[in-house]
Amino acid sequence: MKLKKTIFVFTLIGVGILCSQCKSDDNLIPIPTELVIPPPIELNLNPRLVEEGKATFRFDTFGDEDFWSGVLELDKAVLGEANGGFGPGLSPNLALNVGLKVDAEALPQNIVDAIAAGEIDLDDPATTIALLGLDAVVGVKGNFDETGNLASMGITCALCHSTVDNSFTTGIGKRLDGWPNRDLNVGAIIAFTKNQPLADLLGVDITTLNNVLNGWGKGRFPAGLLLDGKATQPDGTIAANLIPPAYGLQGIEHATYTGWGDITYWNRFVAVLEMGGRGNFSDPRLNNEMQFPIAVARGAFDVMVENDLVDSKLEGLREYQLSLLAPVPDENSFDEMSAIRGKILFDGKANCVSCHTGAAFADNILHTPEEIGIDDFEANRSPTGKYRTPPLRGLFVKENGGFFHDGRFATLNDVVMHYDAHFELDLTTQEQNDLVEYLKAL
Repeated sequence: MKLKKTIFVFTLIGVGILCSQCKSDDNLIPIPTELVIPPPIELNLNPRLVEEGKATFRFDTFGDEDFWSGVLELDKAVLGEANGGFGPGLSPNLALNVGLKVDAEALPQNIVDAIAAGEIDLDDPATTIALLGLDAVVGVKGNFDETGNLASMGITCALCHSTVDNSFTTGIGKRLDGWPNRDLNVGAIIAFTKNQPLADLLGVDITTLNNVLNGWGKGRFPAGLLLDGKATQPDGTIAANLIPPAYGLQGIEHATYTGWGDITYWNRFVAVLEMGGRGNFSDPRLNNEMQFPIAVARGAFDVMVENDLVDSKLEGLREYQLSLLAPVPDENSFDEMSAIRGKILFDGKANCVSCHTGAAFADNILHTPEEIGIDDFEANRSPTGKYRTPPLRGLFVKENGGFFHDGRFATLNDVVMHYDAHFELDLTTQEQNDLVEYLKAL
């Protein structure tokens, strides 16, 4: 009896262990052995409009020469006194130093060879003028008279939203449209001009204006300055946001950090109010003297012109921008196994997917500053008072300049640590690192 009882007990234990093991196996989630990133949203774009938009993006000034040459006299500043302008002029080396880029594919082979051989003077403003004549300076358009003299200059979308791959040398290479030019020092370029009219508009002296312009730094531009006149943040630091990318906007409804509007709205806004192009623009939200005193003084809430050079270009411009997919990171730039674990955290414990959802990695919802744990300064400079959920593809490009609208987080690890603390995720150091690797892989 004792033997039978003992066998029975061991049998029960064995069955219990087996059942327990089966139950455990049923609950196990297999860890993938390959990182799978969902493909971007596929759009049915019009090829003709894409090509038209590409030309607009790269070369169309929308008539903003009226502002850049007619008001700021940028053309004369570039020429320099020796070439009929004023000041020292803008040499290629100085242009590259302030972040301007040169399209190597626009250069004839003999020019390429001469630059490589050191036979072209890159400290001579006359060389810059020659490059403008070749349409080789990315985002800057020179117009020449019948005798070949520079008559005026304007800027295009590509000035801020394109860079080059540096395949020839630093600052010279093939165009990368849609990439933010995080080397571009917009403030230094404007400070280089006769910008007294801007000082008058903002109600400050020229020294104060130039101090602000030179304080923006590389890759930054405050689109709200000419609307609300706020040059500094509450702590006294210069207010300037990072130039955003113009790629990876498939499925994105809010084209700006604070959700002013869609792609077409923002293109019109920038072309007319920021670039100084000739076009119609209307937004009654700007007719608010308390929030947007400069916009009201400028009449920026309702701009009407006889010959609109913007409106007819917007459809093609939008199609081209939507054709620009976010760049894919090099497979050697992140740890795949760590990124796989990071994806599991992204979708699970960290719950990043609650906002960064779908193929667009964005929920198209505007969030209060309190929701995301940051201050409301920039949000309150917009009509929405909120921040958008940014799309995450091509994040590795933003490592030059930082993350969030103002670059407040220098690294992706800083971003993860912020949200870990804000949402009390209690992530381990390894989990934080895994999340970063996944973000680097997007």
